[in-house]
Amino acid sequence: MFSKETYINRRKRLQNKVESGLVLMLGNSDVPMNYKDNVYHFRQDSTFLYFFGIDLQDHAAIIDIDNNKEYLFGDDVSVGHIIWMGPQPTMVEKADRVGVEYTKPMAELSKMISDALKSGRPIHFNPPYRGENIMWLADLLGCHHGEVKDKTSLELTKACIEIRSIKEACEIEEMERHMAVAYKMHTTAMRMAQNGVSEQEITGAMEGISMSGGGMVSFPIICSKRGETLHNHDHSNILKTGDLLLVDGGSESPLHYATDHTRTSPVGGQFSQRQKEIYQIVVDANNISREATKPGITYKEAHLVAARVIASGLKDLGLMKGDVDEAVAAGAHAMFFPHGLGHMIGLDVHDMEDYNDTLVGYMDEMERSTQFGLAALRLGRTLQPNWVVTNEPGIYFIPALIDQWKADGTNADFINFDKVESYKDFGGVRLEDDILITDDSCRILGERIPITVDEVEATVSEGKK
Repeated sequence: MFSKETYINRRKRLQNKVESGLVLMLGNSDVPMNYKDNVYHFRQDSTFLYFFGIDLQDHAAIIDIDNNKEYLFGDDVSVGHIIWMGPQPTMVEKADRVGVEYTKPMAELSKMISDALKSGRPIHFNPPYRGENIMWLADLLGCHHGEVKDKTSLELTKACIEIRSIKEACEIEEMERHMAVAYKMHTTAMRMAQNGVSEQEITGAMEGISMSGGGMVSFPIICSKRGETLHNHDHSNILKTGDLLLVDGGSESPLHYATDHTRTSPVGGQFSQRQKEIYQIVVDANNISREATKPGITYKEAHLVAARVIASGLKDLGLMKGDVDEAVAAGAHAMFFPHGLGHMIGLDVHDMEDYNDTLVGYMDEMERSTQFGLAALRLGRTLQPNWVVTNEPGIYFIPALIDQWKADGTNADFINFDKVESYKDFGGVRLEDDILITDDSCRILGERIPITVDEVEATVSEGKK
């Protein structure tokens, strides 16, 4: 937990951005896996964590904007619970740790909301994403559960986005410190990328490193030699020398800040010439787009920088043709690079995506593109100092997509489909770093995970027995 003052100041900033009414924040509860007492690993709601810091189940909070009061709702545990859970802090103790003056039993939450509604006071809450909280809100608001999302507060959500986008010094320190765990996860995966090793074994090793470093993985690990499937969670393959292993994985810090990195390694330690050529294009796209990333430019511009590097490199290999700028404008490169350059990262691996990723990534600044590929860019708006974002260009040879575009003649003026046919068994390459936007540029958080051809080959080769 950060200092008491951190949470007090965050809530003060929020109060200054919401005009009137009650701000309602619901924490999360345990979710059963297969029966009530056998639950998934508990993960607190990120907004509740950010403003109230309490990483425990079954809490709610209200900020009364008009009367400048804050309330923490929850129940002290019984001796029966203590037998199983051990001693627990009281509600008063928890509230004091984060600077909240008033505590109330959970049963009183509905009355406070009901009284406010009767008085015509607005109730502000962010879009819920868990079914139990949707039902809870429906009960509190006296509406059908299908109406809950229509009652969310755009005023509150925009205020939360504005505040949470800019990372405080304590957040940056927490994220940077945990990058050492991410480094160990990925370099371990590289060393394990050997003939006869299973994807599942590597995934398990990475998850263990994350847990031993203080937190769960920040999302299910992607570890596959079928890297052309962007989010491939199947880990059933056995690696063979010559395969490309794409690993996209991250860890949560003890305070729940995420890391998110991707590396692609040659199984056995040696890229083939064809693999090296494609890989180097992605390295260049990563580095050149990062050099263009700084305050005052939009991340859409940085994305298009990466797209032009990729299109130019593929043209040099004879896989694309024609004018590079025209090809990128037409979206031809997206057959190979069908996703965005990156997204915000913080308490969520896709930070604040529960609010609505278009709102977070574009706000009122610009319209999100509908063009294939560019439409997948989660973050398009103008960059600001102390944002943390991912930089993750990639090149993929997706047989179904290639076949569809070829049959339809999509962007045939810019793609050499005959040559692309010989790459349909290639797989995919993605290279991802977490970067901090500084006052005039950006920098990679933590020690950079090996990324050059020589660095990756050397690291993989260290794992040979």
